[in-house]
Amino acid sequence: QLQLVESGGGLVQPGGSLTLSCAASGSMRGVYRMGWYRQAPGKQRESLATITDRGTTNYADSAKGRFTISRNSAKNTVYLQMTTLTPEDTAVYYCNAARGMLGDVWGQGTQVTVSS
Repeated sequence: QLQLVESGGGLVQPGGSLTLSCAASGSMRGVYRMGWYRQAPGKQRESLATITDRGTTNYADSAKGRFTISRNSAKNTVYLQMTTLTPEDTAVYYCNAARGMLGDVWGQGTQVTVSS
């Protein structure tokens, strides 16, 4: 059974940086893409960045130029480096493993708060 655990969230000042980690444990069978999403209070969950099993990355407009997704396949860990954070980036950040017909797997989320 695949499980995802996010870490690295916290309180950061505007203009600051933060790196989130998503550690996967269990079988990675069928996982063809990993991604980071976020959900702010009162808003829908939105996709930020994805990385395929071949290393192809894709970014939402809100993440382009500020966020970088990467992975360490040996550690089954995906990262999201975030820079130039603003209060609008405050949200719960989720890791996702896309597995097609096997069904997606989500982590429990990690809170990121950008505030002075």
